[in-house]
Amino acid sequence: MDGMTSKKNVFVIGATNRPEQLDNALCRPGRLDTLVYVPLPDEASRISILKAQLRKTPVAPDVDIQYIASKTHGFSGADLGFVTQRAVKLAIKQAISSDIERTKTREAAGADAMDEDNDEDPVPELTRAHFEEAMQSARRSVTDVEIRRYEAFAQSMKNSSGSAFFRFPDGNETAANGTNGQFGEAGGDDDLYN
Repeated sequence: MDGMTSKKNVFVIGATNRPEQLDNALCRPGRLDTLVYVPLPDEASRISILKAQLRKTPVAPDVDIQYIASKTHGFSGADLGFVTQRAVKLAIKQAISSDIERTKTREAAGADAMDEDNDEDPVPELTRAHFEEAMQSARRSVTDVEIRRYEAFAQSMKNSSGSAFFRFPDGNETAANGTNGQFGEAGGDDDLYN
């Protein structure tokens, strides 16, 4: 962290799944002093994540992304990525199996192998069956115990950073030392600039 003050427009951002193991020196002011707790995605966020992960993938119209999002409470973005990647792999596996079967059928019928280029894709899009099978092996990677630990750490950091509320007194208020909002003893300092 030393020497970063000489650099302009440089931001250091760290991420961890083990915030309780951070060295206290890293969390002091002037270092990594701002904690941003990023919770697991809510349902609307999970819908956005699924749509983003599937934006270049053809999906059957009967696949309800909102339903998948509602059944994946507590899933992280990586967990949702596993579901979509697994569904894609299942579709590819099905396409390869179908292609092998067509090749065997053609060879048995004596058809010319060159006609293969004119055939349609046997699995043109992800279907409900692909997602149903992918969800069978899906699991959450973050437990409720870990979530509570992260939230407790975030709360402790929030409480330890500037717990005393600071504000300047208004002109009508008297400050704690009786200076009526002025610095110095009762505002009696000599004017150093005039």
